[in-house]
Amino acid sequence: MSTPQAKPTLDRALELVRFLRKNCPWDAAQTPTSLLPYLLEEAHETAEAVSAGDEAELRAELGDLLLNVAFQIVLAEERGAFDAEAVVATLEAKMRRRHPHLYGEGPAVPWEELKAREKAREEVARGATPPSILASVPKGLDPLSRAHRIQEKVSGVGFDWNDARGAFEKVAEELEEVREALEAEPSPALEEELGDLLFAVVNLTRLAGTHAMGALQRANAKFTKRFEAVERLARERGLEMGQASLEELDAIWDEVKEVERGG
Repeated sequence: MSTPQAKPTLDRALELVRFLRKNCPWDAAQTPTSLLPYLLEEAHETAEAVSAGDEAELRAELGDLLLNVAFQIVLAEERGAFDAEAVVATLEAKMRRRHPHLYGEGPAVPWEELKAREKAREEVARGATPPSILASVPKGLDPLSRAHRIQEKVSGVGFDWNDARGAFEKVAEELEEVREALEAEPSPALEEELGDLLFAVVNLTRLAGTHAMGALQRANAKFTKRFEAVERLARERGLEMGQASLEELDAIWDEVKEVERGG
């Protein structure tokens, strides 16, 4: 007697949501909109697990994220909008369009350029004026991720530095403008100049091959670890945080950095 094959993972996730919808009042009361905060929260927690390199936490967070995806699909089924097959089929068709060179359907084309072409064709088919290529950047993204996506979008149509060197020079230029704004107190332009500097740094980070959000998350984690070590050493030496001088704390900070470097 043959052993029945296990159902595909997505099907099991969908069945789990259907079961919860039938048997749990809270799950039964949910709507696509009411679930948005949880979807965003789980996406952020998944990103944090990736950045931390915590495999066990990543496995758990991916499960929570999958539950939210399955929930949205089941709700769409219930209102007769689409089902899981339509979602996957749409994804497959999109990937074929975005990777024509992999399917023997044409030469390789930059991802953002392909997306821009698709959007333009869709608008022309509807008889409308093609929107800005930036119109599709989600407004709900955190500012760092939104800056990164804006820069990726315009890069796809050739509006970009050739390499990170140009972006580095732009950061230096914006930094000088911030210095000038600081010296011109009071300066109503300071916030604007600081924003320009941050945008330029995100661009440099992107062209250097990483993502500003991930780089900043790692910097936050590194600072937190070092400062907690400073607090610990300060207590051991009878120094009270808030009363110790900057010089005393800075000296301990340098010690912590030396220990990290194996000094």
